[in-house]
Amino acid sequence: MESNDSAFNQLLASYQGKVLRLCYAMLGNRALAEETAQEVFLRIWRGLGAFRGESSPSTWVYAITRNACLTAQGRIAATRTNSLDDPEVLRTAHRHQLAQSDRALQTDVRGWLAELPEPQRQALTLFYLEEKSYEEVAVALNAPMGTIKTWIHRGRRTLVEKRLQLEAAAKQRSGR
Repeated sequence: MESNDSAFNQLLASYQGKVLRLCYAMLGNRALAEETAQEVFLRIWRGLGAFRGESSPSTWVYAITRNACLTAQGRIAATRTNSLDDPEVLRTAHRHQLAQSDRALQTDVRGWLAELPEPQRQALTLFYLEEKSYEEVAVALNAPMGTIKTWIHRGRRTLVEKRLQLEAAAKQRSGR
């Protein structure tokens, strides 16, 4: 039992920040990311005895984190209902509209990432934000290496296109 405590404490110390960042990148909500990160470490604690060491601890932790985030996203989608009669929904829509009209050439990479298809967002997040290798991303997302490279390439291309569109719109507004 003591070795499990020690192993858990080492995993917690090594991956606490990384798990929280990945949860936030996937969920886009700090409070939900913190709650999900707690769930991840609860799952790690429960599953520590069953860890066979067939993959690296980081791969195992990222797989648990990804699955916990997908579960959280599913819970959110199942309970989400927005009514246009709700004043908070109207205020949020209005703030969003004002922010879009006031935004000149701001780079909102997290917002752009959120607009990407889920596989591309996850691959880019792991590869660039978590600095994982192609191999580690492939294992974490349970996808072939070629697919991972395609997702990263397409996601990167989409982000570049968004940046170019924003620059073109800014130039057009300024009359250059």
